Amino acid sequence: MGDAYGATIERIKAQCGDKSRLGIAALMWISHAERPLRAEELCHALAVELGSPGFNASNIPSVSTLVSCCQGLITVDQEASTVRLIHFTLQEYLSAHPDIFTTPHSLMAETCMTFLKSEQFKPISVDRYPDLSDTPFLEYCSLYWGVHAKKELSDNARSLALDLLQECDGHISTRLLLKQIETLDLDSFGPITNFNGLHCASFFGIVEVVTALIEKGCHGVNEGAFCGLTPLAWAALNGHERVVEILLGRGEVDPNKPCDTGQTPLSYAAEGGHVGVVQMLLRRENVSPDKPDKCHQTPLSHAAGKGHEGVVKILLGREEVDPDSPDYLGITPLSYAAQGGHEGVVKVLHDREEVGPDKPDCCGQTPLSYAAGRGREGVVKILLGLEQVNPDRPDDYDRTPLLYAAWNGHEGVVEILLGREEVSPDRPDSRGQTPLSYAASCGHEEAVKTLLVLQEVNPNRPDNRGQTPLMLATSYGHKRVVALLQSHKAIARHNLKHGRHHFVETVAIPSLFSENITPRSRL
Repeated sequence: MGDAYGATIERIKAQCGDKSRLGIAALMWISHAERPLRAEELCHALAVELGSPGFNASNIPSVSTLVSCCQGLITVDQEASTVRLIHFTLQEYLSAHPDIFTTPHSLMAETCMTFLKSEQFKPISVDRYPDLSDTPFLEYCSLYWGVHAKKELSDNARSLALDLLQECDGHISTRLLLKQIETLDLDSFGPITNFNGLHCASFFGIVEVVTALIEKGCHGVNEGAFCGLTPLAWAALNGHERVVEILLGRGEVDPNKPCDTGQTPLSYAAEGGHVGVVQMLLRRENVSPDKPDKCHQTPLSHAAGKGHEGVVKILLGREEVDPDSPDYLGITPLSYAAQGGHEGVVKVLHDREEVGPDKPDCCGQTPLSYAAGRGREGVVKILLGLEQVNPDRPDDYDRTPLLYAAWNGHEGVVEILLGREEVSPDRPDSRGQTPLSYAASCGHEEAVKTLLVLQEVNPNRPDNRGQTPLMLATSYGHKRVVALLQSHKAIARHNLKHGRHHFVETVAIPSLFSENITPRSRL
C-alpha cells in the first residue's frame, strides 16, 4: 500500500497548473485538521491567499475538482458532508512521511489567521452569534488557528499572530472561540469585552506569543477578561503548563485571583483534570487549595464532579482541604462524583472518615439518590455496599432512590434497588405518586414491567389527585405503557368493576410475562 500511495502522490505533484497545489494542500488539510472538515470548509480554506487583506470567493474550487486533483485519495462522506482520506492506512502513510508537507501546522495557522483578518469580518458585531452559511470556514479558523500555531510556529506565523491579537478584543472569532467552553454562559456575561491578546494567547497556550506579549508590556498579567478570567486562569483552564509556568514566574501575578464567578486558576485546573497545572499552583504558598467559588464549590468539588481521580487524590493530600465540604445547595464532592458516575472518585472519597456517604443536600437528596436518578449502576452498587447508606432514604419530598431511578427510566438501577429488603417498591412521595406512577407517566416501559411483577406494588394506587398509573400513562399518550398496564389482571379487574375505559389506541406488544421481550435501547 505504501508504494501505491507514494506513486499516487508523485502523480499528484506532477499535475499541471494549479492542480498539484490543490491536491497536496487538500491532503495536508484533511490529514492534519483538528476535526473532520466539511466539504465547503475545505474549499474555502484552499481559496485563501496568504497575506491578502480580503477573501476572493472566485478562488473557491469545486468539490469535484478537489477529488480529481487528489487522484482518488480523498472521498466525500455524503451522510456527514465531510471530506476524508480514502482509507485509514493513508493517514498512517502520511504520518510516517512528514516530508510530504512543509511545516503543515504553521501553514494552516497562517491560512486561518489570514482568513480571520479579512476585511469582511471587521463589521460583524461580537455581541451576536454570526450566520456561518456564507462563511463556513470562519468557525474552524476561530477555534483552531491557535491550536495549529501552538504545534508549529514559523516567524511569519508569529508575526501574523501578534498582528491578529491586536484585534481580538471585539473580533467575531472571540465569540465563536468562547462559545465552545461549557463552563461559560456567554449570554449571562453581557457584551464580550476586554478579551485581549494575552488572554487569547494564554487560552491557546502559544508560548512564543505569550512571551512576546509580556515582554512588550502590551497587557497586564493580572487583567481580567469580560468574565474576570486572567491570563493565568485561561492557561490553567486548558492545561497549558508552560504558559502557567511563565506567568507564575512574574512577581506581579496573583495566582489566587478569582473570576466573576469566584473560581480561581486552581479551580479551573482541577475542573479540567490538569494534574501538572494543579501541582504547579499548589506549590505556591499564596494559593488556597480549598477556596470556594460564589456557589461554594471548592476545587475538590469541581474535580470530583468531572471524575478527575488524580486531581482528587492530590487535593485530598492537603490538610486544608475539607473532603466533605458542601456547596450552597448542600451538594458534597461525593454527591457530585456519584451523579457523574465516577466510580474511582467515589471510592477515594468514601474511604475518608470525614466523608458522610449518606449525607443529604439541602433538599434531602443523598449521593445514592443522585446516582440512582442518573442511572449510575456501578456507583449505586458501591454505595449500597456501605453500612452507613440507607437504600430507601427519602428526600424532603419523600422521593426515594428507587423513585428517582424509575422516574428517569433506569431499569438496571431499579432492579438493583429492588434486590434490597429495606426498599419499599410502592412507597409514595409527598404527592402520593409511587415509583410505578412516575415510570408510567414518563413512558418507561422496562421500569413499568419490572415494578408490575411485584406483589407489593398496587397498580391501581391513586395519587393525591386521584390519578392512577394507568390514568397518568393515558394522559401523556404513552400507548405501549397503557397497553402494558391494561394487560395486568389487577388493573383489568379494577376497571371492569368500576366501568372505566381508556380510549387510547394501543399497539400489539408481547405479554408482560413473556420470555422473549426485547429490551428497549438504553438512554
